Amino acid sequence: MDESATVGDTPKRDGFLRRALEELGLVSMYASSGDVKLLCLQRFVRMFAYGVSTLILVAYLDALSIPKTEIGLFMTLTLVGDICISFFLTLFADALGRRAVLALGALLMTASGVVFALSGSYWVLLVAAVVGVISPSGNEIGPFRAIEESIAAQLTDPKNRSDIYAWYNLLGLVGTACGCMACGWILQHFTETLQWDMIRAYRAMYFGYAIIGLLKLTLSLLLSHSVESEKKLQESRPRDGERRPLLEGSTEINSPPKGRLRALFPDISKESVPVVITLCLLFALDSFGSGLAPLSWITYYFKSQFGIEEGTLGSIFFVTQTIAGASMIVASSLAKRFGNVNTMIFTHLPSQIFRSLLGVPSDVRIALAFLILNSSMQSMDTGPRSAFLATIVLPAERTAVMGTVNVVKTTAQSLGPILTGFLVDRNLFWVSFVGSGGLKILYDLGLLAFFKNKEKERERAERLRIQEDEEQQQEGNTNS
Repeated sequence: MDESATVGDTPKRDGFLRRALEELGLVSMYASSGDVKLLCLQRFVRMFAYGVSTLILVAYLDALSIPKTEIGLFMTLTLVGDICISFFLTLFADALGRRAVLALGALLMTASGVVFALSGSYWVLLVAAVVGVISPSGNEIGPFRAIEESIAAQLTDPKNRSDIYAWYNLLGLVGTACGCMACGWILQHFTETLQWDMIRAYRAMYFGYAIIGLLKLTLSLLLSHSVESEKKLQESRPRDGERRPLLEGSTEINSPPKGRLRALFPDISKESVPVVITLCLLFALDSFGSGLAPLSWITYYFKSQFGIEEGTLGSIFFVTQTIAGASMIVASSLAKRFGNVNTMIFTHLPSQIFRSLLGVPSDVRIALAFLILNSSMQSMDTGPRSAFLATIVLPAERTAVMGTVNVVKTTAQSLGPILTGFLVDRNLFWVSFVGSGGLKILYDLGLLAFFKNKEKERERAERLRIQEDEEQQQEGNTNS
């Protein structure tokens, strides 16, 4: 009897284990292609480097005796440079080749690290930050994310996208967390054990940043040809009858010829234009709020306000970023039940209340409690937002639209740091936190008003399109 009970319990345990793995998104991740796994690894490596830079950027410029207002201007102009480069590279990425653009971005990242490690001139560093890839906020910067998310959408079934995006973004946050902690303790080793001065230690960390850029370049070159846009794949095999990519859309027949320059630009449908404009306005509001209190300024606030050492500071932000990353897996499970838009709004909004209160407490323990509460929910909207964007726009438009949205977000975010620098010089740090949280709450309410029902309509349309494409492909195989 005991043996039969044990045999009967085994399928139940296996079924429970599988359901748990499905809820965590690990089944989808395991079943994903090698290219998708490489993209997630690239995201971790890149965000590790950004975590290193975020912890020390403001402190490095401060050690060079640069005024706070000029530091804010530096960060703003860095984001402006990213706007120009990201807009150009993402706009033409599908035509020029996604792998090539990702590799070019990695080279720019490496070049920036080398310049920061060798120079102490404000203007030289500014040029390197504007032309290259240095994250002033700890968030994504450069052309990478829009291209990678477009590739992931192309290679992933719609029902699994929220899982893939959750792990993609989770690995990014964990990368930032690990970068912050590693930077903090290595920096403390350089200054306390080896007795290096701070500027020398900071420059050594930027040499490490450049080396990570080379690792990112290697990972970009390992991607297969299937990551290229569907149109480019069709052009590369016009007479090939092999199986097409999973989510390939129907091609236009007898479309009018384009000039060489015009052919580089993507086509945006008329129905997508109002959607993209509304999204851009809402994301601009959210990003301006983020720009008022970026991670680099938050780390500087805790260091200057409470005198926390670099190693401890790095560990604190390792914990908060890890918590934020873990919350993304919960968000993926919630999105399957309540939809991407509802999950985005009702997880993101409460966290912004705590963000608004960060500058109020004079007790470090209360301030850290608010920081942890903010971190526990602030990133839960990230995976569902990526899945929502991939659903709301047509497949041929994804790279361009995601790139445009990222450019708008970066543009809005670039206005924040210079204002924050102005406020910090006048001992009004708390105002930037209140403004940041308040603007992001307005973004949540706007998203609820405009897109509560729009997502389901687009999701049904995409599933119907995929089904029709699969039927056409089966008919073609039967006739051949």
